[in-house]
Amino acid sequence: MATNITWHEGNISRSERENLLGQKGLTIWFTGLSASGKSTIASALEQHLLRLGISCYRLDGDNIRFGLNKDLGFGQKDREENIRRIAEVAKLFADSTTIALTSFISPYISDRDAARKLHEDTGIPFIEIYVDAPLEIVEQRDPKGLYKKAKTGEIKNFTGISAPYEPPPSPEIHIHTDKLNVKESVK
Repeated sequence: MATNITWHEGNISRSERENLLGQKGLTIWFTGLSASGKSTIASALEQHLLRLGISCYRLDGDNIRFGLNKDLGFGQKDREENIRRIAEVAKLFADSTTIALTSFISPYISDRDAARKLHEDTGIPFIEIYVDAPLEIVEQRDPKGLYKKAKTGEIKNFTGISAPYEPPPSPEIHIHTDKLNVKESVK
């Protein structure tokens, strides 16, 4: 850990930036099993908000692993680091007055709580959305064939099969994607 660094404040405060841009930033954190609909809903929400003239950006779990987090695997420590990094990035987006839409399985309550605390400690709103679908439904959807591979042992540490998922005990929003379509979920 670097010790010879100093935070450099800019010449404009967050409130000044918000006033100039006419928008406040926040992070909307989508969590749920693979194939629950997190990325689909986040993409549709991003499109909706941008059409309303609201600045937002979607940070997707798979996409982030092509760049920023390409050095991480899927064991517990790497998953924790994955979420820590994305929480920091989302906070930067939100601090800039952009709405950060994150869609990450983020299986551990402690990691999501740490992401929330990181935001709350700097006065940035954090909204957790639990995108919920029963395991049998996500296994049926399985657009990437991951559940099938996990059940045969081809994929290790797969959330919901060989690795745990801890549902949020009190998310701000709870979407049941086995009962709602994408448009209803965005609404």
